Amino acid sequence: MEKKEFKLGLGSQELIVQIRDLAERANGEVLVKYGDTLVLATCVMADQEREGINFFPLSVNYEERYYAAGKILGARYIKREGRPSDEAVISSRLIDRAIRPRFPKELHREVQVIITCLSWDGENDPDILGLIASSIALSISDIPWAGPISAVRIGEKNGEFTLNPVYEEREESSIDFILTGVEENNDILINMIELKADEIDEEKALKGLEFGEKHLKQLIDFQKEIIKEAGKEKTKIEGFENKKLEKEIKSWLGDKLEKAIYQKTTFGREREMKKLKKELSDFLEEKEPEEKEIRFVNEIVEKETDRIIHKGILSSDKRPDGRKLDEVREIQAEAGLIPRSHGSGLFSRGLTRSLSILTLGAPGDQQILEGMEIVGKKRFMHHYNFPPYSAGEVKPLRAPGRREIGHGTLAERALFPLIPSFDDFPYTIRIVSEILSSNGSTSMASVSSSSLALMDAGVPIKRPAAGIAMGLMRDKDNYKS
Repeated sequence: MEKKEFKLGLGSQELIVQIRDLAERANGEVLVKYGDTLVLATCVMADQEREGINFFPLSVNYEERYYAAGKILGARYIKREGRPSDEAVISSRLIDRAIRPRFPKELHREVQVIITCLSWDGENDPDILGLIASSIALSISDIPWAGPISAVRIGEKNGEFTLNPVYEEREESSIDFILTGVEENNDILINMIELKADEIDEEKALKGLEFGEKHLKQLIDFQKEIIKEAGKEKTKIEGFENKKLEKEIKSWLGDKLEKAIYQKTTFGREREMKKLKKELSDFLEEKEPEEKEIRFVNEIVEKETDRIIHKGILSSDKRPDGRKLDEVREIQAEAGLIPRSHGSGLFSRGLTRSLSILTLGAPGDQQILEGMEIVGKKRFMHHYNFPPYSAGEVKPLRAPGRREIGHGTLAERALFPLIPSFDDFPYTIRIVSEILSSNGSTSMASVSSSSLALMDAGVPIKRPAAGIAMGLMRDKDNYKS
């Protein structure tokens, strides 16, 4: 069994990468070690395209193993790992967000990335290692992927930024900054940011970005060396093309698509888009397109929609509903809606509605945490629910999924620095945000509605909080946010 090993001094420790064909049937696999934390990343791509879909079927799973921490956990009669912990789900989403944009749009084969934590030393978080390992596994595999990406965690100690701080240093740090980046024309472009912090100003956040960029470059160069020595030739994915059909569709669309997109209301836009697609379907029925052509037609419509929206914003600051780039939808807020709860708040922005209900409990109501990385108690919880009716859909109701867990944690991190200490307010606090209607940025709406609920309940928070989402339209060097 051949073994290749690569080493890089990174921060205070050494990053060790081993390729040794442990998971030989995977398209790509790698072991990555930092301190005594060790992760195995594997990636597999299906041989054939998944029929009848117009999206890229990627799944990313971060797997915790109790043995990694030398622990035997679980219920009395069940001692094996069950459903993923919230921390594992958050790590899966973190890795997914960073790697997903680097896959080609025409790829419709199923791809699965699995990151397994084999050893955890209690100091170095496996999530950053999982990101780096995923990048290396994909980069050296034959799976089409525009990598590598690099990832670092940034903390602060005595006013100075620190690279990949250990847990103890993170507890004392005012920031917990995760950056991932890619290289383009010898420049590092940030493609994912996650920041948990006490209140900091914009200047400090920008300095943190600058500090991280040089280390991202170092990791990119390190991965290039590994790819050069161990990388496989990439599988060529042939996108379906029909120039004649594409020309006919664009000719038929004319200015119809632009008129359908630029409607003042969401309902009006959805109605016009459905009507247009039905008319296009009727037009194409005469041509009897193949199954692949139907998918190709959807891709043309999506590409043209994207082009029209980009052009409107970049050339004339024109958004589909007529708003200016810095204009927020109409906002409304209420408090005290739910009679038997300790606190409640409703936040509305356009068609988005988030209703947060707060319950206060005794210290004994704290959540008991038992996992690979943490054993302890939690006195502040924010949970997020996204029922199908909020999007006007009919779907089966299941246990909270990745979206619910991820968005709930996102809002919880934003609110946590404002929660009073146990000595000042010795209550357990649970907030549940029910998303009643969705038209963008429901996680940020839940931050605002939860802030209202906290104040309605009389919790002495340090100050109110609000959440907002931002977008960026870019075409080469021209961009607007």
